[in-house]
Amino acid sequence: MDLPAHLAWLIDEASASPSPEQFIAELGRQLLAVGLPLAGGGLTLAVPHPIIAHRTWLWRAQTGAVIEALDFGGSPTNKAAGDWLAGLGPTYEGRIGQGSDGSILGWAGSRAFDRSEEDHLLQVARFAAAPLAALAARTALTTLLEAYLGRRSAAQVQAGALGRSSGETIRAALLCADLRDFTALSEATEPSLMIATLDAWFDRVAGAVHAFGGEVLKFIGDGVLAIFPVTGTPGEACDASLRAVAAARAGMAHLDTARQAQGLQPLPFGMALHFGEMLWGNIGAADRLDFTAIGPAVNLVSRLEGLCKTLGYRVLISGALAAQTTMQLVPLGEHRLRGIADPCAVFTLPTD
Repeated sequence: MDLPAHLAWLIDEASASPSPEQFIAELGRQLLAVGLPLAGGGLTLAVPHPIIAHRTWLWRAQTGAVIEALDFGGSPTNKAAGDWLAGLGPTYEGRIGQGSDGSILGWAGSRAFDRSEEDHLLQVARFAAAPLAALAARTALTTLLEAYLGRRSAAQVQAGALGRSSGETIRAALLCADLRDFTALSEATEPSLMIATLDAWFDRVAGAVHAFGGEVLKFIGDGVLAIFPVTGTPGEACDASLRAVAAARAGMAHLDTARQAQGLQPLPFGMALHFGEMLWGNIGAADRLDFTAIGPAVNLVSRLEGLCKTLGYRVLISGALAAQTTMQLVPLGEHRLRGIADPCAVFTLPTD
């Protein structure tokens, strides 16, 4: 069968597209080449995620740039793409598959599409069904892994880092956070309310971590372990961790105000920051693995967080991290940490 180049690409090559961004950009480029009057395009895929219903990749014909938009649960299907494309010109939408889980290819024209052009876009949508099914499956897996492992760890797993004891040594700022008196609180609180309390606590900490480029590695009971890997200078990673702590504290202050208005007690907590090297990778049993970080730096930040209650501070910072930042910190002297051979220089924030 002698097919036009863009339809042949959809059959022979499109299923191997490494990402939705590259799929929509290449398809848009090929459709421009055959004379379709496109101003932009959008590819929308349903994803399994606790709050995101659809992910959309939006391509602008004039620049070739692709940006990502999100539709959250409860919003109309394809709202992000529909609103954006409508701002570029007359639109055409091609649904692929049945129901709300089907993929959607949408296009905006530099002018209104005539009947033959709409028929052409309909044909493209039909030929795109098979490669988009493969791409949607890969995107769904990526989204699911990111929800449970975090973006960086999920990328490592998808890249094939599946062997036990496989990993790499990385440098990062580490954050360890924990609620105070959690056992007593859980015994005096109904389970459903306790879960809501933990969710609110984790939202404040994880939200702050992600806002400043970090990644949550673990939720352990009422505790959180997060990292800010060095991607530029060590100082940038350490400054990001300090800003995340400040944001988390502000979030907790707001939460405590809301809880007190409901007649509930505030949630005391401790947070510790450290900077060092760790092994980041797989550990576990032969058939049940955990992607995590281990090493002396992880041990130290955990022990330092435990010192918060003893010293009466909500935030403690190690000398190793303090040495990498120019932010103002308050020295608290050297302290022995359980299981750590050498004393640790300890600092806190000026407002703690």
